[in-house]
Amino acid sequence: MHETALIAEVLKTVRQSALENNLPKVTKIKLAIGKLSMALPEALIFAFQVLKKGTICEEAELEIESKEIILQCLDCTQEFRSQDYNFSCPFCARSRIKIIQGRELHIISFEGEENELGSNCGSTLIKSQ
Repeated sequence: MHETALIAEVLKTVRQSALENNLPKVTKIKLAIGKLSMALPEALIFAFQVLKKGTICEEAELEIESKEIILQCLDCTQEFRSQDYNFSCPFCARSRIKIIQGRELHIISFEGEENELGSNCGSTLIKSQ
């Protein structure tokens, strides 16, 4: 179950960035997960619930943005969505394709609460670059 290792790295990365940004508490983490990443959302959520205990993310919610498979035919240049992992172009029936979207597996953003030493009291949104 590689989802556990993935969430462990997400928590490590978010913790490091949160501390660099003076956020002692993380309230929300948003991930982009492409259909071709083979990461199961249910397994990611389960791993998150287990691994967040005792961390600055303990009270955080996990939001997963699922990314559909979008392909481009290299012969006719049409873009299309893959249905049932069919990688043949529905316009010209060729199979020379480029994957435009669907491999994503990254942190989009996270939110946290600043401590009293921070410049703003309240919630802060950190977006990945």
